[in-house]
Amino acid sequence: MKCALVIPSWVPEEIFSSKTAGSQINYWQPLGTLYVASSLLKAGHDVRFLNGAFISHEKILHEITNFNPDVVGIYSTTFGWKKALFTAEEIKNINSSFFIVAGGPYPVAMQEKCLNDTSALDAVVTGEGEITMVELMTGLSTGGSLDSVEGIAYRQGREIRKNAPRPLITDVDSIPFPARELLGNARDYIPPPATYRRKPVAVIMTSRGCNRRCIFCFQIDRERKHGIRFRSVDNVMQEIELCLSQGYREIKFIDDTLAADYERAMEIALEIRKRRLDFTWFASACVHQVDKPLLRAFRDAGCWAILFGAESGVQKNLNAIRKGITLEQTRAAVAAAKEAGLTVYTPFLFGIPGQTYEDGLRTIEFACEINPDIANFHALTPFPGTDLYDNISQYGTMSEDLADYTYQGAAFVPHTMTREEIASLRQLAFKKFYGRPAYIFRKLLALRSINDIRAVATGARSMFWLWIKNGIFSHRQQSS
Repeated sequence: MKCALVIPSWVPEEIFSSKTAGSQINYWQPLGTLYVASSLLKAGHDVRFLNGAFISHEKILHEITNFNPDVVGIYSTTFGWKKALFTAEEIKNINSSFFIVAGGPYPVAMQEKCLNDTSALDAVVTGEGEITMVELMTGLSTGGSLDSVEGIAYRQGREIRKNAPRPLITDVDSIPFPARELLGNARDYIPPPATYRRKPVAVIMTSRGCNRRCIFCFQIDRERKHGIRFRSVDNVMQEIELCLSQGYREIKFIDDTLAADYERAMEIALEIRKRRLDFTWFASACVHQVDKPLLRAFRDAGCWAILFGAESGVQKNLNAIRKGITLEQTRAAVAAAKEAGLTVYTPFLFGIPGQTYEDGLRTIEFACEINPDIANFHALTPFPGTDLYDNISQYGTMSEDLADYTYQGAAFVPHTMTREEIASLRQLAFKKFYGRPAYIFRKLLALRSINDIRAVATGARSMFWLWIKNGIFSHRQQSS
């Protein structure tokens, strides 16, 4: 059978302010979709991937018409749901016999609601999609019932049915590597400026799941019964070597934390160095899971940057989101990483339950104090399927507009702040952190490559607008 996997068409200005999009935009390799694609290919199906980050809606419809698939899988985030609905309806208009199924964070969280939103959808994947999509395709190819396919909600005539949930894949080594050969030009897929050193950049996930309970984090394993499901070091190394053979020169590890298992993280670093693999890499880690020996091992193995989720400079705010870290642990981790020679990236959040405007100002001061190389300042977002979303009245209020659910627009406002204060804090944070003369001087001295110069140039353009235009992160200014 033939399956087209689609990410609906979008443009950066739908997410970021047009004034700062150049320094914020990223084009990730869509691992979830590519994992589903590789499983379908292994099962013998013909698969096409259409990424609306790089092609227009009209081009997607043209390609669908020419390919004439049996099944169309549409990926959707929360903010992209309206686009997904529109895309599904337009594709259904091409041929009503196309079986259209939705997957991704929003369909997984909302499930039957997605089917109620439009008659163009025939099914929704309610969990991990690799095995589910293969079984769904098998069921459709034989003309049999879908009653036995775990992990879907689907339309049966006028009735919507929901099957038993799909058990999580515990042997994650058994999943075929993502089908990166479907991506097209690999150089199109790049992170934001200043967050990569070499191109093209591959994205790898060495584990699935999380054993922590931050109120804003979406996990399929809601109760954390399975914790983190680790791939073996050998399996990870096989994928790294495959990526290098495909021409990738940098890898971004997107595990929630690469250091969740300290010994395994150390083994990965030592194995990369032992095999003398020539690539640079970027990873994320929790501040209480790293120390100087591990960070030095990362650096010696080619890691050039690390992300620590600092989130706040006020301890009660960290406690409110159940982050499970202390300010001192953040200070120590940032200092140790810088001592090891790593570039340090720390995101922060505004709009935390119980946070006040004054707390936000203290967070800005903390960011300047620990002085990472790159800092980002987001609005806390109540994604469906998170504790924040499920208990919204306890914490504050949320926007009815799904377009706000991007970490950019203030989709959530705690009882202790206003939407305008969140937008104001974000703009002030960028101005204060990146406007420090010592920071600017240090960045200019560190220029080493064309990529460095481009990153500074796009950052300078963003800073220009941050200084001269008020309300740049308010909802009404997002696309102006």
